[in-house]
Parts: sequence; C-alpha cells; structure tokens
Amino acid sequence: MNKPKCEHLEVPANFDLEKWLKEQASKYKLKFLLAHAEDGVIWGKFQDGNLITADNAFPQFAKLRPSTLQQCRIFGDNSEVMLWQTDEGFKARLIEDEHMDKKECICEYQILWGTHGQKQETEGFTLLGHGKQELKHAVPFTNIELEEDGKLKNLVRLQVNHYIDYDDAGVARIYLSRLVNLTAKGIKS
Repeated sequence: MNKPKCEHLEVPANFDLEKWLKEQASKYKLKFLLAHAEDGVIWGKFQDGNLITADNAFPQFAKLRPSTLQQCRIFGDNSEVMLWQTDEGFKARLIEDEHMDKKECICEYQILWGTHGQKQETEGFTLLGHGKQELKHAVPFTNIELEEDGKLKNLVRLQVNHYIDYDDAGVARIYLSRLVNLTAKGIKS
C-alpha cells in the first residue's frame, strides 16, 4: 500500500518541551515549527541543534511554553511531528512519507497572511504585516524578495501535503495532511 507512515509518539509526563522538540527535529530532520498557543501563533526554526522562535527576533510575539501551548507542528521535507494538549496531558504523532510514491498525494501551497515584510537578518526571521489592521506574524526565513516600500514581490506560502485513500467503492478522499515547507518563490499553477 502506498501510504505514509503514521504513528503515535511517546510524550513523557512533565517533559522539557524545548528539549523534546529538538530531539524530534534532530531524529526526523525537521526544519520549522508552527505552534498555536493561547497567546498567539509561534513560528520557529531548528538551526545547529537549537530551536529559535519568533520572539528571539521580535520580542512582542508569544513565547513557546507548555502552559499555553494548544498544538505544535514541527516539519520538514519528509516528516512532521504534531504535538497537542489534551485533558490528560500532551499527545504526539509522526507522519513520514520519504519512501512513498507521491502520486497518492496532493501538494497544496497555502498563502500566509502578509503583504509587507521587514527582515531581521540576525535571527533569520521576516516580520509579515497585512492590511490596515496590521495583523502580524514572523516567519522563520529571510529568503523573501521585498520591493523598496517593503511590499512582498511574492506572497509567502506554506506547503501542505494531503494524502489520498480510497474506500471499498473506489471513492477517493483526503485522509491525512501534513506541513512540509515554507516558500516565497512564485508558484506555477
């Protein structure tokens, strides 16, 4: 069967969140973090064995803390680990698709909020702003082309893989999805 590997991961009680995430990133070769917390969205990246989050570059953003974390995805080209909070503690699962034929997969590029950017080269993040409300978030890369007024030349996109399965009648459905990568290059339709 041509399906990605999907399995639950053990999350110890009273674990060190950052240490656990770095271990998973190293083991499965993951590059980015996207977390949703009670106090905001948190982007991050793994670099030289360290986890660098958006609040390092822009202190106004939420910090990654177990007490406020709702869910977190760490992802790369071939795998994703998802961690989420339940009433019984944290749960986690792994999706790996390195050895599967990608014919049973739909690759989608979701446009992220942001029409203007401000790079913070030291930490390697770009602050993206959108519209009059100035909704902002900071993505963990600076490979974004900006015009002189700070407007993005290409919108930032999040690559998502959707996996297809068929029921007994041969009807196709998406049964699983995972995050793959970030890009700011032009995408061909």
